[in-house]
Amino acid sequence: MMKMKAGVRPLEEGIRTDFREEMDYASYLGLDQVLSAQHPVSEPEHHDELLFIIQHQTTELWLKLVLHELRAARAHLDTDDLLRALKAVARVKHIQRTITEQWSVLATLTPSEYAEFRGVLGSSSGFQSYQYRAVEFILGNKNEKMLPVFRQNPEAYELLDGLLHEPTLYDAFLRLLARRGYAVPDEILERDVTEPWVERPDLIPVLTGIYQDPASAWDIYEACEDLVDLEDAFQLWRFRHLRTVQRTIGFKTGTGGSSGVDFLKRALDLTFFPELISVRTEVGA
Repeated sequence: MMKMKAGVRPLEEGIRTDFREEMDYASYLGLDQVLSAQHPVSEPEHHDELLFIIQHQTTELWLKLVLHELRAARAHLDTDDLLRALKAVARVKHIQRTITEQWSVLATLTPSEYAEFRGVLGSSSGFQSYQYRAVEFILGNKNEKMLPVFRQNPEAYELLDGLLHEPTLYDAFLRLLARRGYAVPDEILERDVTEPWVERPDLIPVLTGIYQDPASAWDIYEACEDLVDLEDAFQLWRFRHLRTVQRTIGFKTGTGGSSGVDFLKRALDLTFFPELISVRTEVGA
């Protein structure tokens, strides 16, 4: 019997080691492509540019999954499968927590370090993230004027144009409420879905009834709170983004031409489900 070296754990007999004709971990995940997709452009290469690239690439991967889950949630609402919709929303909330905490990694990039390679970014900017815009579109913050930014990318343009003309997650939820017998005004159910959502005071009485008697339809009540969780998590992500940018570049203009921190501050005023906040003033009043 072969003597094992001290401290070396032997492989179990069933573990495969020959992958000449089998798919392995790296090939399934496409790691050759993923791990070779980081291309720093600073010369000589700045040590911290890899951090900057990976931070944004991983965020884009999570945004891809967020959009995947939100579309699934909307489809489940359309078929009155509320529980499966909430399961998808729950997953999105966990993803949001992850990408929000991720800002703490980028915050280790000091102003001096970033200044050494910021110039090589040219006009590229997170403002141009079409997946971020897609998530905002499906949640209700639609802006047709954003489409020209992506005209040179047919795939991105088609995605955003499609979401622009499709109902939002909130639209799907309100239509489910109407099918369940709630008096959602017809003007809301038949609204132009290409327009950004704006607060509708005539929806408040419907939501007030839900909140004043949660036991009568606990799943609907829970869905309302899950949407609020979603909104809060998104706002927290925006705020951490703002603080990280401010910490790193102060009040400089953004690389994409925006006003930087001031632009991000204005984004904090955007809301997806304003009635679900306003109804809290009515409950118990």
